[in-house]
Amino acid sequence: MPQRNRFDPRANQTPEAREFEEKVIAIDRVSRTVAGGRRMRFRALVVIGNHKGKIGMGIGKGNEVVTAIAKANTQARKHMIVVPIEHETIPFNIETSFGSTRLHLKSARPGTSVIAGGVVRQVVELAGIGNIVAKIYGSTNQINSAKAVFAALEELSDINAKS
Repeated sequence: MPQRNRFDPRANQTPEAREFEEKVIAIDRVSRTVAGGRRMRFRALVVIGNHKGKIGMGIGKGNEVVTAIAKANTQARKHMIVVPIEHETIPFNIETSFGSTRLHLKSARPGTSVIAGGVVRQVVELAGIGNIVAKIYGSTNQINSAKAVFAALEELSDINAKS
């Protein structure tokens, strides 16, 4: 029986939990005003993926950063989507928007790699898409950008499932 390392936090995880790579996209300090002053909390945006077309996104809030990340990770595992990938790219081009963020995803030829910035690059890499071109217009807020990418990829999977 292999020895367990008590200092490795992943040692106690189930095999399914180790299957996904986790990326913390954003950690923000948020506050609300109460009778005694301001109450500070933390908000975390986490994206998980297995580099084989399965990704999830979650937002969590907590009094500590670790608590917020744990809650976001749990949320991401509950809301997973499967992305259709053909020849390391998406099957067709798609435009979508979320709030004031507009997103354009284009399929690309082999060898192009990922031409995208910020949140879009991180989400697409976790999904396992190797060749894609992306452009964001309007707001580049990290949460809205992540939600726009997920909306586009979910729309791709819905359309691909119907055909």
